[in-house]
Amino acid sequence: MRAVVAAESPLTDEVRGLVAALNAHLQPLSPPEFQFQLTAEQMAGEGVTVFVARDAVGRAVAMGSLKAHDDALGEVKRMFVDPAVRGTGLGRLCLEAVEAKARELGLRRLVLETGNTPGFEPAWRIYERAGFVRRGAFLDYPDSPYSRFYEKKLQP
Repeated sequence: MRAVVAAESPLTDEVRGLVAALNAHLQPLSPPEFQFQLTAEQMAGEGVTVFVARDAVGRAVAMGSLKAHDDALGEVKRMFVDPAVRGTGLGRLCLEAVEAKARELGLRRLVLETGNTPGFEPAWRIYERAGFVRRGAFLDYPDSPYSRFYEKKLQP
């Protein structure tokens, strides 16, 4: 699928729609207390860059975000691909955009938290193919059977 990935404001109706679709997708997969979601308003905050993939007709069909915690650590957040276009490489493209921005900022590590229950297998594959390795809980995330944590060291 031909698509363009670019940094965009999360406060548009289309991106809010992707956020809502992601939240609806995640709701049945893990208990609410183990879902660590950023709202569109939080995604618009300082230190967060949101990347949106748009298809050939300009429709927002995927997203991924980078949250910079400090000058060394970034976190991958809010990765989502519209179910109608899953399997076309858009998740990989969004993740590549996040990683490129992290490198541009000089970050040395990327971390992420995702679900650890059935339904998250496609996410695990994307992260592992991109060179992320499993690790323990980080920042203020609780260690639980509902979360899976990954890390990727970035070369300067």
